[in-house]
Amino acid sequence: MTRFTPDLFAAAAAAELTAIRRDIHRHPETAFEERRTAQIVADKLQSWGIEVHRGLATTGVVGTLKGKRPGQKTIGLRADMDALHLQEKNEFDYASVHANKMHACGHDGHTTMLLGAAKHLAAAPDFAGTVHFIFQPAEEGLGGARVMIEEGLFDKFNCDAVYGMHNMPGFPSGHFAIRAGAMLASSDSWQVTFKGTGGHGAMPDRGTDPTYVAGQFIVAVQGIVGRNVPPSQTAVLSVGHIAGGSAGSPNVIPSEVLISGTARSFSADVRDLLERRLAEVAAGIAQAGGCTAESKYLRRYPALVNSVEQTSLAVEAAAMTVGRENVDPNTPRISGAEDFAFMLEKKPGAYIMIGNGGPDEGGCHNVHSPLYDFNDRILTTGAAYWVNLVQLELGNPA
Repeated sequence: MTRFTPDLFAAAAAAELTAIRRDIHRHPETAFEERRTAQIVADKLQSWGIEVHRGLATTGVVGTLKGKRPGQKTIGLRADMDALHLQEKNEFDYASVHANKMHACGHDGHTTMLLGAAKHLAAAPDFAGTVHFIFQPAEEGLGGARVMIEEGLFDKFNCDAVYGMHNMPGFPSGHFAIRAGAMLASSDSWQVTFKGTGGHGAMPDRGTDPTYVAGQFIVAVQGIVGRNVPPSQTAVLSVGHIAGGSAGSPNVIPSEVLISGTARSFSADVRDLLERRLAEVAAGIAQAGGCTAESKYLRRYPALVNSVEQTSLAVEAAAMTVGRENVDPNTPRISGAEDFAFMLEKKPGAYIMIGNGGPDEGGCHNVHSPLYDFNDRILTTGAAYWVNLVQLELGNPA
């Protein structure tokens, strides 16, 4: 089996990928509006002789490439395409031309790396089976992966396994990180509205005060993690929004206080526990304070769980790409979330992190920062990983 490394890409190919990436970065498109990006993807795939299907989840693109050797196995390789609602502060010449839209998470790079692999594989399809190149919209909060599945992704393009990849700022370029099992957390939102009578701030005894109840609840929330979640498990509950009363009337005790936040966990049992205990704690504290509590819990993205077999293949593909010493096969779990988890609920697969540059490489801002930029030096690294993964998965008839 041929080991494909980033340096095997010609200088012209690397330059082409950089140009594609920067063009996409300059013209960011947010969830379900990735029409220009989708057109670029479709045009490139078609020009390389890859069959193209469009329209899943509005702007999704799927390219299908069959190997020249007979084989029944089929795999899916996924890249996300959408940008964030964020005003870019970079001043380089390919900075976003659209106000309050920016590729601040590297999806421009993810799309380009998969395009680089597609072009190489189309020119030399020396494998047995079929590859589906899945370009997904709306990863950032709106669950484009779920929508693609609901609209028939795996019915139209059956996959025996699916794979994804994301860049990781702060992690050295030329390095990969992954782990089997739960790797990224589920991401849920919760909201509690405490209701009382409110009243005059000088006479709190004549009403019921939801601000006092809300304050007790904010402290008690951390007790759910500290005293209800098993020490062998991990969870996060954070308050992100508090609203009540009027800044213009500080002498008025409001009749309602709203508190909302995020919940993160890595197992279904802990996820259930967080939902149940948030409502129970809110109700109990509200009753003790003479108020009521209305609780809502919105399940958004499930935990991302890598399959053991596919994780092993991903580790091997990464090792073929950059050397085994540059691959962490047991990286710590990450409390961030990813909607690729919906695909891994349906199919076995693996999601890997690629280093976007360590602190000593200079100018490495975290994702979702207005100063973030994808590292063009890893475009060929990511593309080479995809090529090696295809060789490992489809190298022999199955």
